[in-house]
Amino acid sequence: MEREEIFSKVLRAGRRTYFFDVRSTKAGDYYLTLTESKKFTNEDGSFHYKKHKIYLYKEDFSEFSSILNEMTSYVISEKGEEVISERHQKDFKKEENTDAMQESDDDKKEDDGDGSSNEFTDVEFDDI
Repeated sequence: MEREEIFSKVLRAGRRTYFFDVRSTKAGDYYLTLTESKKFTNEDGSFHYKKHKIYLYKEDFSEFSSILNEMTSYVISEKGEEVISERHQKDFKKEENTDAMQESDDDKKEDDGDGSSNEFTDVEFDDI
């Protein structure tokens, strides 16, 4: 049975929501619950949530915090703060490739030094 919430914070992050709740034990001591709630959409348009919960007790706070800080620092030092998945949106590569293709096409339009040009001319069948 869940105990009374003493103090709570919520972090909304896209389809995920994180809940940080301080609760009370039967003996009156406090512990922390961390809950990840993720929204899923069904084929019919309705939705449901999946939840994952961690119970964290005071005797583990120091070591948990130390390892969490170490791990987050490692990720930032290795990969920086930029979120890679945002760079790889469906249209991101397309735009980047479109720009690269445009530059490549512009280069091809320039004279290759042999007097030929790679430009195409629209030709209609009536012209043939």
